[in-house]
Amino acid sequence: MSKKVIGIYGASGFGREVMPLVAAQFSSTSELVFIDDGDLNTELNGYAILSYQEFLGCSNEKSAIVAIADSSVREKLTNKLQFDGVNILSIEATNVVNMDHNDIGEGSVLCPFVTITSNTEIGKGFHANIYSYVAHDCVIGDYVTFAPRVMCNGNVHIENHAYIGTGAIIKQGTPSNPIVIGEGAVVGMGSVVTKSVKPGDVVFGVPAKSIKRG
Repeated sequence: MSKKVIGIYGASGFGREVMPLVAAQFSSTSELVFIDDGDLNTELNGYAILSYQEFLGCSNEKSAIVAIADSSVREKLTNKLQFDGVNILSIEATNVVNMDHNDIGEGSVLCPFVTITSNTEIGKGFHANIYSYVAHDCVIGDYVTFAPRVMCNGNVHIENHAYIGTGAIIKQGTPSNPIVIGEGAVVGMGSVVTKSVKPGDVVFGVPAKSIKRG
C-alpha cells in the first residue's frame, strides 16, 4: 500500500458502524482497513482485515480510530498505537450537530444524529452512539462511552471510563451543584439519573438506584 492508510481497530459490530463514517471523509485520500488480531477472516464488507503487525508494516503514513466499546481496552490500544507512532483520528458523522465553544479530545467517535450543544469539555476517546446528546456546560472525562440515545442534560460531570447505557437520561445539574457520574460507574439502560453516582457504582431504574452488591 503506497498511499495513506487508516485502520479501524476492531472488526466487530461497532467497527462496522464506524467504517462508513470514515469512508465518507477519507476514502478518496486513504486506504481503509480493519485491524483485528482475533479475526480469522481476511475481508469484511469489502475492506481488508489486518493484524496489528500487518497494519504497522503497510505504510509509512498511518492513522487509526479505535472502535472498541470497552473503555479500558480502548485506552490500552490507543496508548499502543501512539507508542508505535500511529496518529489517532477523531471522526464524526456528517449530520452531527456541534454547536458552539466545545472542546473535544482526540480519538472521539460521534455517530449519526449526535448533538453537542455549547460550552462542553470532553476528554479523549469519547464514544457517542446514535441520537445521543450532550447539553451545555457538561464536563466529560477520558474514555467515556454513551450507548444510543443517551440524554445528558446541562451541568453534568462524567468522570473517566464511565458507561452510560442506551436511552439513559441524566437530569440537569446546576453550576454550583452539578450531577456527577463517578469514574468507572455504569448507568443501566433506560435509567433516569436524578442524583450523583459514586465512582465504580452500577445504577439502574427510574429513578436510578445502586444495584451493585458486595
